[in-house]
Amino acid sequence: MSAELLDRIQFGLTVSFHFIFPPLSLGVGMLLVVFGVQSVRTGDPTWRRLSMFWVRIYGLIFAMGVATGIVMEFQFGTNWSVYSRFVGNVFGSLLAAEGIFAFMLEGGFLGLMLFGASKLGNRMWLFATSMVVLGAHFSALWIVMANSWMQTPQGYEVIDGPYGPQAVMTSFAEVVFTPSFLPRLAHVLVASWMLGAAMVASVAAWYLLRDRHTDLARPMLKVALPVFCVLSVLQVAVFGAQQATTVAGNQPVKLASMEGVWDTRTCAPMYIVGWVDTAEESTTGLSIPCLLSILVGFSPDTEVQGLTAFPADDRPPTNVVFQAYHAMIDLGMLFVGVSALVAFMAWRRRLLTSRWVQRLLVVNVALVMTAIMTGWWTAEFGRQPWVVWEELRTADAVSPNVSATTVAISLVGFVVVYALLLGVFLWLLHRKIVAGPPDEPDEEELASLPDSFGEIFARRPRASGRVG
Repeated sequence: MSAELLDRIQFGLTVSFHFIFPPLSLGVGMLLVVFGVQSVRTGDPTWRRLSMFWVRIYGLIFAMGVATGIVMEFQFGTNWSVYSRFVGNVFGSLLAAEGIFAFMLEGGFLGLMLFGASKLGNRMWLFATSMVVLGAHFSALWIVMANSWMQTPQGYEVIDGPYGPQAVMTSFAEVVFTPSFLPRLAHVLVASWMLGAAMVASVAAWYLLRDRHTDLARPMLKVALPVFCVLSVLQVAVFGAQQATTVAGNQPVKLASMEGVWDTRTCAPMYIVGWVDTAEESTTGLSIPCLLSILVGFSPDTEVQGLTAFPADDRPPTNVVFQAYHAMIDLGMLFVGVSALVAFMAWRRRLLTSRWVQRLLVVNVALVMTAIMTGWWTAEFGRQPWVVWEELRTADAVSPNVSATTVAISLVGFVVVYALLLGVFLWLLHRKIVAGPPDEPDEEELASLPDSFGEIFARRPRASGRVG
């Protein structure tokens, strides 16, 4: 294999493994804030116990996300030096902003959140948790912003630098608000919140199946399932449709690959399942007539550009994009069906007693994670052969002095280490879930904890003023 192909495989592996954790931290964090608000609002110790339980899981997810994210940033310099020089003036400023504004906010309150159960009252613990979760969302904002600039770059000019061409920012506002940024941000955040709700519901359903911690499983389901049901419908009906319009306007060859459209046409169909034969330039499968044109332009007469309108070397790996995209949208439709089923069973008052529905909820979190991952693959494979859309090809972005042997050796190392990390993560996660929530906090002890900044400062030990 060439060094370029091995670089692609290595970065694809590391970024896909890392991408397991940011959506989990966003989704679980959002539910943690809900539990904290309920704890403050009601004073019911049940919500405090749930916060104590899920903070432990959040800490594990956060640690894995940080550890795997640092690896990717090093790879920009080791494997993709030409890319780093080209985008450094633009991309580097966005990553720096993430570190300064987002990661520092998370890090500043992370200790208070992780260890605040025995040190802080409900209000102060909720404040610390909210700051960490806000920081995580702020971090996601900058990362999606940077990736969106690579998808639809603007607000820059290319100059001849000392080591070759490089992009230089000319308008920060244009770099921030690229055409794809806001639709992609909404899509990512809603998917992450769905994942968090699915994970909380999965643990709750597992407890019900095992007849353990049922007093806590019920409020978990009460919070998580409405969130999941509402967001699953909005994701398909609103945010997914926005994505189709954005891609059609800015990356038409990606849209053509996503749906296997070869000839430019109106009344373009949308496939449910299918197969793309690139040699014959044909797509077969089960489709809904005119639906793609309707989604793109709200009319069956909307014209959709086909793959043959673009040079062959400007097309992404069409069948890979097609299959990843349809895995995502088919799972999205499945989640709408799951939501309808959950609503029906809740209406019949059988949700807490139906074991087959509970088993479905247990595995649903894995399906949501699969949908998120295939959606990410759709975006990244669909951008090929460009690493920066229509400015820098991926083949031209690799480090020229890194040999295929070096990349292969490091790739083997990554596979081994990441397999071990995944095993450790799943083992620790399983262990924490099996251990279950901690005991109910003592009301007198909880009432004695500081619940405002004034109380915290009032309890600080004062210096005696003596020396020696």
